Amino acid sequence: MKYLKPLIGVTVFLWLLLGLAYPLVMTGISQLAFPYQANGSQVKLNGRVVASAIVGQYFNQKGYFWGRPSDTVNATTLKPQPYNAANSGSSNYGPTNRALINTIKARIAHLEKTNPGLKVSQIPPDLVEGSASGLDPNISVQAAVIQIPRVARATGLSHSYLRTLVSQATSGPQWGLFGRRLVNVTALNIDVYKARHG
Repeated sequence: MKYLKPLIGVTVFLWLLLGLAYPLVMTGISQLAFPYQANGSQVKLNGRVVASAIVGQYFNQKGYFWGRPSDTVNATTLKPQPYNAANSGSSNYGPTNRALINTIKARIAHLEKTNPGLKVSQIPPDLVEGSASGLDPNISVQAAVIQIPRVARATGLSHSYLRTLVSQATSGPQWGLFGRRLVNVTALNIDVYKARHG
C-alpha cells in the first residue's frame, strides 16, 4: 500500500497537469494570440462559415476555379469522394504506375476539352497531379491564370477583373523565404461568387 498511494497521487497529479491544465492554458493562449487560426481559419460568406482557408473544397462547376485534383475516397464505400476531409490521403501511386499515368492523361484531356486553345505545355503539374493530403487548398498562380478564359466565359466577368481576383487571393512565400506564390482557391472562388451575386 505504501507504493500504491504515491503512484495514484502521481497519476492524478500528471492527469490534472497534462490532461487538464496544460490544454486549457494552451487553448487560452492560442485564443488570445492566434484567434483566427485557433478557430479553424474559418472563411465566412454573408456572416456564415462556409469553409476553412487551410482545407481545400471541391469545385467542379464551370463558373469557378478548380483546385488540385483530390484522390480521397469514401471510407465506407472506397469510391472516389474528392476533398473528403474525414479521409485525408493520396492515391500513393508511384510515378511509373499505369493507373497514375492514365489518370493524369485523363485530367489533361479534360483540361484541354474545358479550356479550348490550352496547350499541354501550359498545364502546370498541380492541375493534373493529386494532392498528397487530398485536401490542398492552394494552386500555383499559373494554374489559376490558365483557368481565367474558362471562368470568364462561364461568368461573363472580364479577364482583367479575374486577374485582379487571382492577384488578391495570391500569397507570397512563407515569411518571404520558403515555398512559392500560391493562390487560395476557396478565397478566390468566394470573390468570384461575390462578383456574380453581389
